[in-house]
Amino acid sequence: VMIVDTAGRSQLDAELMDELKSIVAKVPPVEILLVVDSMIGQEALNIAQGFRDNVSITGLMMTKMDGDSRGGAAISIRSVTGVPIKFIGTGEKLDALEAFDASRLSSRILGMGDMIGLIEKAEAMFDEETAQKSADRMMQGQFTLEDWLDQMKQMKKMGPLGQIMDMLPGQMGQAARQVDPKQIEDGFKQSEAIIHSMTRKERRNPDILNASRRRRIAAGSGMAVQDVNRLIKQFREMQKMMKMVQKTGGKGLGKLFG
Repeated sequence: VMIVDTAGRSQLDAELMDELKSIVAKVPPVEILLVVDSMIGQEALNIAQGFRDNVSITGLMMTKMDGDSRGGAAISIRSVTGVPIKFIGTGEKLDALEAFDASRLSSRILGMGDMIGLIEKAEAMFDEETAQKSADRMMQGQFTLEDWLDQMKQMKKMGPLGQIMDMLPGQMGQAARQVDPKQIEDGFKQSEAIIHSMTRKERRNPDILNASRRRRIAAGSGMAVQDVNRLIKQFREMQKMMKMVQKTGGKGLGKLFG
């Protein structure tokens, strides 16, 4: 597969069109995809019309679909060009390129989230065996800081937290968007640094974390002792929650983490 990437433009000009016509003549393409910034509004329509009139585009790729626009411009551009939207971009990395799905875009535009996309992302990124082991240990009351660290790492694999929040539907999504995703991601980084500064024995048995050990962990992670105390408190609260789940038989726990 050979991909020819031409220079980007936020506005049309004759020089660009001449260049494109020359490339099409010399390298007869199977596909000509127009990459459109979904955030630039009316100008995107003008660009799309210009490309349609000058080169025979076969499809569209909408970028920045993780932004505030939600992709409403996609409908207008699709109508103007008469060609299908084939891909959407929700970030800067390769795994942020998705095949277009009309029903999901409709949900995003209407503010209903994209639960199918979220589930698919989780299934693709989560290590099922690790998740099941964590769930089993939870049910046996053996959930450790190592398990918690594994879960944070698996969540990070799903991509930027802001994108995940945008996929949540209804009131859940509205509530999530009230939270600053960067603040949560920074919290993850702090927690990871603290847990990594513990010995394996300490991660598996936090009961031995006395004042002296906590000071050492704080110094090793570049955090304050209060940050270490806060993490341990959060972990204790999680353990209490796990015990409550145990009493109910843990129905659905494996699915929750797998």
